Order: sequence, then structure tokens, then C-alpha cells
Amino acid sequence: MPQTSEAAFETVIETHLLAHGYAAVDRAGFDRGRAIFPQTVLDFIRATQPKEWAKLEALHGDNTGEQILADLCKWLDINGSLATLRHGFKCYGRTLRVAFFKASHELNPGLEARYAANRLGITRQLHFSPRSEKSVDVTLSLNGIPVATLELKNPFTGQTVEHALKQYREDRDPREPFFEFKRRTLVHFAVDTEAVFMTTRLAGAASRFLPFNRGCDGGAGNPPDPAGRAYRTAYLWEEALQRDSFLDLLARFVHLQTEEKHDDQGRKVKVEAMIFPRYHQLQAVRSLVAAARADGVGHNYLVEHSAGSGKSNTIGWLAHRLASLHDAANHRVFDSVIVVTDRIVLDQQLQDTVYQFEHKMGVVQKIDASSRQLAEALENAVPIIITTLQKFPFVSKQLLKMAEERKETGTGVLPTRRCAVIIDEAHSSQGGEAATDLKEVLGGEELREKAKRQAEEEGLDDLSELFRSMAKRGRQANLSFFAFTATPKHKTLAVFGRNGEPFHRYTMRQAIEEEFILDVLRHYTTYAAYYKLLKACEDDPNVERKQAARALARFMALHPHNIAQKTEVMVEHFQAVTRHKIGGRAKAMVVTDSRLAAVRYKQSFDRYIREKGYAIKTLVAFSGVVQDDKLPDVTYTEEGMNGGIKEKELPEKFATGEYQVLLVAEKYQTGFDQPLLHTMYVDKRLAGIQAVQTLSRLNRTHPLKEDTFVLDFVNDPAEIREAFKVYYEGAQIGEEVDPARMYEIKGELDASGIYLAEEIERFCRVYFMPKERQSAADHQAMNAALDPAVQRFRALQERDEPEAELWRGKQQAFRNLYGFLSQIIPYQDSDLERLYVFLRYLGAKLPRRRGGPIYHFDDDIRLEYYRLQKISEGSIDLRQGYAQRLDGPTEVGSGLVREQPIALSRLIDLINEQFGTDFNQADQLFFDQIVEVAVHDESLQQAAAVNPADKFELVFRALLETLFVERMDQNEEIFVRFMNDPEFRKTITAGLAAAVYQKLHA
Repeated sequence: MPQTSEAAFETVIETHLLAHGYAAVDRAGFDRGRAIFPQTVLDFIRATQPKEWAKLEALHGDNTGEQILADLCKWLDINGSLATLRHGFKCYGRTLRVAFFKASHELNPGLEARYAANRLGITRQLHFSPRSEKSVDVTLSLNGIPVATLELKNPFTGQTVEHALKQYREDRDPREPFFEFKRRTLVHFAVDTEAVFMTTRLAGAASRFLPFNRGCDGGAGNPPDPAGRAYRTAYLWEEALQRDSFLDLLARFVHLQTEEKHDDQGRKVKVEAMIFPRYHQLQAVRSLVAAARADGVGHNYLVEHSAGSGKSNTIGWLAHRLASLHDAANHRVFDSVIVVTDRIVLDQQLQDTVYQFEHKMGVVQKIDASSRQLAEALENAVPIIITTLQKFPFVSKQLLKMAEERKETGTGVLPTRRCAVIIDEAHSSQGGEAATDLKEVLGGEELREKAKRQAEEEGLDDLSELFRSMAKRGRQANLSFFAFTATPKHKTLAVFGRNGEPFHRYTMRQAIEEEFILDVLRHYTTYAAYYKLLKACEDDPNVERKQAARALARFMALHPHNIAQKTEVMVEHFQAVTRHKIGGRAKAMVVTDSRLAAVRYKQSFDRYIREKGYAIKTLVAFSGVVQDDKLPDVTYTEEGMNGGIKEKELPEKFATGEYQVLLVAEKYQTGFDQPLLHTMYVDKRLAGIQAVQTLSRLNRTHPLKEDTFVLDFVNDPAEIREAFKVYYEGAQIGEEVDPARMYEIKGELDASGIYLAEEIERFCRVYFMPKERQSAADHQAMNAALDPAVQRFRALQERDEPEAELWRGKQQAFRNLYGFLSQIIPYQDSDLERLYVFLRYLGAKLPRRRGGPIYHFDDDIRLEYYRLQKISEGSIDLRQGYAQRLDGPTEVGSGLVREQPIALSRLIDLINEQFGTDFNQADQLFFDQIVEVAVHDESLQQAAAVNPADKFELVFRALLETLFVERMDQNEEIFVRFMNDPEFRKTITAGLAAAVYQKLHA
């Protein structure tokens, strides 16, 4: 009969490790008081450092071993086992090493020999305590120092990994020298045949174990072995604990992180944590490094890691590994690693982490002052540079200035160096001219020489800057990009992905199931406002529909009664529910749709809280100065409304127990990390990636945080679900962008007559002039080259505004498509680059689109009826259905609709009727009438002429709601269903768009 006991499980692990470089270490040789294997330690030091041993032996004679062990244990108790393993300890002025780790190259045979001398040991059933006979299933040691433990459980005998977790929490005293934090063992694994959990700090019942699982089908857990030969958890000892792998983990991954945090009284305290990588972090870093080593420089890698993935640590490990990476020929792969981030926390964390690995200062430099500081770091080839994207456009000028100060002839160009660029939050960093400037700066002399050669080949020697501008958009042979994001866009997947797929992925679903983040859609409640507006003025002026509708919506959103009613709902919910969460420390965020709304909500909240006598204090966050049109002589600032708290101080103040509610307008909706944030009150339209990023402010975990809550006054739960579903199991790229469409648009723009070829040529001759020939008169010359086109556009705008707006949309579409495609396709057509640059500056000079009249109805209408009603509550389930794919940049019509004047009273009726509940049966004629009207709409005719059917639908969708509102009194049943049922609306929109498009192309 086969063995089914726990001992058989132990034997499998032991047998594998012994066959792959480990040595069996007898438990009898363990010193329980010192918590080491003393003889193993001494044997290692004597064998690998005979000269040092001899010098100490001359001093201590037969007592040498005891003196070494005494000093070692003191050093371990003070500095910890990790630092001691990496950097050794002092014994009578001599540095003794207790481990030798693999060098990043193979140029020193002596280092290789010392590395081979390491003795990784495995001991079964080790009795660890001087006070009891308790034993741990498996202990792993390095040269006599215990570094890891494993408690194994076997489901065949009725025990699972949960029993191992319980054993660590209840039966392993963290005060034992063997288990004491950072002094001996560094990591503890709870293992069964299905799952692995680990912790670096035993703390009794408070011990926090993290999953160390591979993930299965986009979620938590481990997949079965496809070959049917091994346990689901065999990767632990076959991969992670394999000899070279485990030594690498100890040398280059595990690190002691020290953070400054605030206690309940707001005082700063230092908190230490031993960081051991989770499986996906280990896999991501190692696979990226292996690919960079094999591929060489000049490749892109996309890492799609959800919030809760530990991205800061992953980036830190990757930066350090890439900075010291050598290829098969022992040549350094990269001269510098540049980390592009806006997160302040990453700066200090990277510096501290790399210092632990290297014990050297100056390896990491944070660029926090100016572009001059960045230029100096790049020129000096600092190994790891942390900076923001916005500093790169000014580097060239700083390089010239620095050369001038040295009395040298500068070119403003760096020597060509091989760089690894790590982009934090790549969805917001890969587009725009700043990203192109980064490529130009780092492209260096090689990019400049390449452009010169191309210009000579084309017979355009004086336009080498044009070819340099073209070349900098595409991939650079000396640059590798490692892009990290939780929410990639189509462009991110296309530019950094491989065939539209990320190089590595850790999904939102896995992060939620592994409890690294909370599911913010689990408790989601929506409210709707029903109201009636009446005309209060005697006259009945004609107004333009769209502008007036916006003014009415603004009137209603900022109406004191509306704000007061919502304030009551939010404050009472906070007082009754949120206040008691997270051990009475829970906080809430109110997301408003404008700065003025934030001001009025702050006033309303404070007034209501004061009247009720609740122990709640609020802060508000908005930029700039706000003027309330109700009080034209009064202005508001964030600092003023927060009692003098400065902008930079606000996150720190909000973290204290003094404040509970933060009201925001376009601030703190991304990147804000506050684990005590439990509830979000939403009074703003959210869609797509913005919905995901905003609501995800709630997902941070806390030991006492069990759930979150969203109360939404505006958004449809189905649309929120659709936004999150895209990223729940990993984003998928949609259809590829057709490069031919860009040439079609260029042809249409060329034929429009707005600009002439000689005007583009004249502009580009100046714009791409070599730096040494530039002068102050160039600005005037470029403006003069653009002015005729501006004049022609203005004339078209006077003559036919929809046609002018369609042209504006086309030129923007060309710029979007070229800016995107030129990062993927190495275009050799200089005409495209000329037109792109010309249109970029022309677009800035074109007169703005006429927005129509601005209405203020404060004295013309009044609120007659208002009711705030709960519509739905419960969970938005992301496990069902399919996610939409991410579409690429497209061109669409202008979106301009000719406004038809209607009576103000009629518009008010239409808006009021939208919130009614009584309606009559409609018939097919209703849809026929909409199609007929749409077919005669000029903006739709123009959009249909230049767009494929799917893109036309985007334009049609914007107009369709207006068409429904216009006819709502003809068929209220369909209207209400259309406005409130997303699936119904989606079906109707697609059907009507297809019918209109077909008729327009008939």
C-alpha cells in the first residue's frame, strides 16, 4: 500500500532537495540556546577563510571557535541574520563571512569557488527550544544559520494548510531565539499539497501569512501539474527553494523595510518588516531579467500587475537586478537604469533597498530638484536614476549649458549608452511629447548620427533634425522599456506588449481572492434624485438646447436643497455605519463633480455636523481659487477652508484620528493610499479607467478592515461593472488600428485647402533648423508660416462651422494616429513627420470652437419638487459575463450638432418629464421617426462619410439621447426604458445606428 502519511510528504521534499545541492544536517548538532548549528558554522569559516582563521587562532588558540561563535551570536542578535549573511560579522577586528553569494558576472573564479562552498542544509523534525521538546517539520539552514522553516500538512490524514497556520500562530512562541524576528529564521512556510502560505514575522495570533501561490485561471490557488507527476505545491521546493534560487532570494530579494508610520495619536513611529517576495513578484522579476539577458538591449516588456501586487518592491528588485545584469559574455547589459515615476514613496524605498544589497552609497540617485540634476546624473551614468517624465524635455538645454560652463563645445546630446527604462504606471506615461523627449535624450549620439546619415541619403543635409525627430518616436536600439501598470490602455498594450499581450500578469481577481486588496464593488448602493423644475420668469426666451440643458443640470447639482439632502444621507450613513468600522477609525471620501461643488459640500457638511453635534471633522481638496457666483466678492482656497493646513500636509493630517471625511474635486482620485478609507460617496459621473482608479482608493487592506462601501448618486451599476470587468482578469486588446486610415485622413486634409505644401515646408525649415543656426527671429517666422492656414480655417468657421469642426477633428485624428503608429511602425516618410509637427502647432493657434451662449437660470427657474430615493443595493458581481476589449486611437466626427432654438419652458418640461414614472405604450413608428430625423442631420452625414460603421456609432450615440428626449412625450415607456436599462439602450443604439448608417450610404 502506498504511503499516505505526513512523513511521506516530508520525505518527498527532503529527497528532492538532497538530490539538488542540499546537505542533510543532523538535528543533534543544533545548539538550542544559540539557535545555530555551531560546528557547521565553524567548518564553513575555517574552510573558506583559512587566513582569517589562522590570525584569530594565533590570538585565541583552542578557544578560537568559542570566541567566533560568541561574537557571531552577538552580531546576529544586534544586526539580524540577513545582514550578517550578506556582509559578515566582526571578530577581534577581523571580518568573517558566513555566506558567499553569486556575483553578477563570472570574471572571478575565486568568487565562484567560494559560492560553491556554501552549505545549504535540510533538517527534519528539529527540536528548536531549550525549554521543550517541540519540533518543526523542516528547517533550512545556510552554513549553520537557520533561515527558513516549513510546517507540512497532508490532506490524506485530514489536515490542511489551515492546520499549519494554526500551529504557527498557537504553538510557535515568537520569543524563542529560533523564531525571534530577523535574528535567526527569516521566513516560515505553511504547506500542504494544494497551497503555500508564508510569513516573515511570527506574532502569535496576530501572525500575518501571505499566499505564496502561482495563481490558477486568473485567480488564487495553484493549478494541477499538467504532467500528473507532482503536487500542486511542488514549485516551492523544485523552483523557489532550489539551491541557486534560494541563495539568490537571500542575496537579492529578501530585505528589511523600515517605514515611518503614524500611531493613533498622530505620532511618527518606525515600523520594521522583513519583505520576502510573493511568487508572482519572484517570477516576474526573474523572467524579465532572463529575457533582458537573452534579448539584449532594444526591447519592450509590459507588466500588468493589479493594485495590491506589491509593485513598488517589484520595481525595486528589478531595478537593482538590471543595474548589475551581465550577458553570457560577462559584459554589462545596461549602463544605467532609469525609473520614471511620480510616487515619492518609491524614491526612499529604492535607495534603502539597494543599499541593503550593495552596502554602497550613490548607486541610486533621486532627481528631485531640476532638469540640471537629471542631466548631470545621465552624463555621469549613475547606475539607478529615479525621476519624473516631465524633466526630460529640458535636458538637452542643460547639457549645452554644462558644456559651456566647462568651456567646451557642446552638442546637447549624451554619449550613446544602453539604458533600461522602468515606467511606473505606464498607461499615463507612454504618450505625448514628453515621452518622445525621453527617447530623444536617451537615444544619445547614435540617434543624432543616424539622423545625419538619413538626411544625407535624402539630399537634405540641413534637415537632419527632421530625421532625428522621426527616429526618436520609434524603438531605440539602445533602450529597453519595462512598463508597469494595473490598468493598461490599448496604446499601452500595443506599444509595450507582445502581440497585444503583457509579458507578465497578476490580475485584479487574484489580488482580491488572495486578499491583498478588497473588492470595492461588494457593497454598492445607488440613489437617484427625482425633481420638478418650474419657470419662474414671466418671459419665455429662446435658448440653445445643449447649453441650456447643461446649465439646468448645473443648477440642479448645485441647488442648496439637493446638496443638503445628499449631505444628510451621507453624514447619517457615516454616523450610523462607517464610523464604527475598522475599530472605530474608518474614514470616508466624497467625490464631487466640480470645485464649486466641493466648496458647497464642505460648507453643507460642516453646517449639518455642527447642528447635529456629531464628532466628525472634514477636509476638502481642490486646486486653485474658487469663486462662488452666489457670493462674487468671496473666494475659497483649499488651505483656507481647511484651517490653514497646507496642500502637502493634507494626506498626513487626514491619516490622523482628528479627521474622518475628505471631500475632493479632481484630487486624490488616483495614487492616494489610505488603508483606513472605508466608504466612498460618489456625486460625479465616472466611466472607464477613471471609475476603476477612483473607486479603487477603497481597496487598500488593514488588519481590522473587513469590507468597503460605495454610495453612488450618479452612476449606473452596470456601467461601473463594465469598467471594472475590463481589468478583472486582465485587459485584452481590441482590433488593430489600420495604418492605411492615417494616409486617407492625410489625403483629405491635404485636399481641404486649409494649408499649402509650401507653408509646411517653410515652417519645418525653421522648426528643424540646427541649433547652432537658430535665432530669436525663428519664433516670428514659424508664426508667419502658420497664419495663412489659421486665416483660412477662421473663414471656414464663419461660413460653415460644422465643416470647420469636422476639419479640426480630422487634424487631431491624424496627430493621434501618427503619434501612436510611429511608436510601432518605423516610418521612413518624412512628409508624415512634417505634417505632424505643423499640425501640432497649427492646432494650438486655431480659434476655439464656439461654445454657444452661457446660461445662468438661478432667477428664471425654481425647484418645485424633490425626492432622493434609494434605487439599488448589493454586490456588483465581476465573476459573470465577458469583458470588453480595449479599442485603439480612432478618428471620429466633430461631435458638433446644430442647435435648434426652442422655448425655455419646453426644455424645462422635457427635463422634468425625464424623471416621471407614468408612461403609455409606444409603437414602431417611434423608431422610424428617429431614423428619418437622424438621416437629415448634417453632423451625422459628415461623420458617416469619413468613418467606418463602428466609429460612426460613437458619434451617433452622443446624438441619440437628444433625439429620444425630443420625442419622450410621444412614447414615454420606451424613453424611460432607454434611459434606465443599459442593455435595452445598448441594443437600441446599435440597431438604430446601423439603420441610419445604411441609409446614409445607400
